[in-house]
Amino acid sequence: QVQLVESGGGLVQPGGSLRLSCAASVSVAIVNSIGWYRQAPGKQRELVAQITSGVNTNYADSVKGRFTISRDNAENTVYLQMNSLKPEDTAVYYCHLRIGSTLIRGYWGQGTQVTVSS
Repeated sequence: QVQLVESGGGLVQPGGSLRLSCAASVSVAIVNSIGWYRQAPGKQRELVAQITSGVNTNYADSVKGRFTISRDNAENTVYLQMNSLKPEDTAVYYCHLRIGSTLIRGYWGQGTQVTVSS
């Protein structure tokens, strides 16, 4: 069973920064994809940033230029550096990965709350 443990959430003022971490129980170097989703109250869960095929990165338009996803293969950890945070970034952030060859499975972390407020 794959386990994902997120950390780094919290309360930050608008314009501030946070770095989220997601520690995986498998090698992040071999996953099909790994990334971050978020879900705000009353809204659907949405993709924030993702690494696919080992090297390709995708970002939601709303976070381009402000958020950066990165991966540390030695630590089996994925990070989300969030800068210039806005109140609309407030949400629970979830780490997600897909792994497999003939059968691809997806796994979610427990989520970490990010609140942007003055």
